[in-house]
Amino acid sequence: MWVYQKTLQHPVNIKNMDLKMAKYLITQFGGPNGELAASLRYLSQRYTMPTGKTRALLTDIGTEELAHVEMIASMVYQLTADATPEQLKAAGLGTNYAQNGFGIYPSEVKITYTQFLI
Repeated sequence: MWVYQKTLQHPVNIKNMDLKMAKYLITQFGGPNGELAASLRYLSQRYTMPTGKTRALLTDIGTEELAHVEMIASMVYQLTADATPEQLKAAGLGTNYAQNGFGIYPSEVKITYTQFLI
């Protein structure tokens, strides 16, 4: 059983819209190697551990990853809070908006190396 404290592990207080950064972070949130995937891997692998101590360790790590999910979601929300659908589309987040509106959902946004440098 978990005890949920209704505060972020580390406070997130972003004041400026930055759709480029949001695009990078949305993949860290829900991409194949993102925080949500890591959490699910740890919480699933715990069932195959041979001892209670190793199961407990993977449970702790998996729940820690869930705290990271919450922080990344907060960052993406704050970075996109005042964006219009047109701005999201121009930033390469149009498909995410089309599917989810302004909601923060696990997804992978394709980013090329040259986009990363710009």
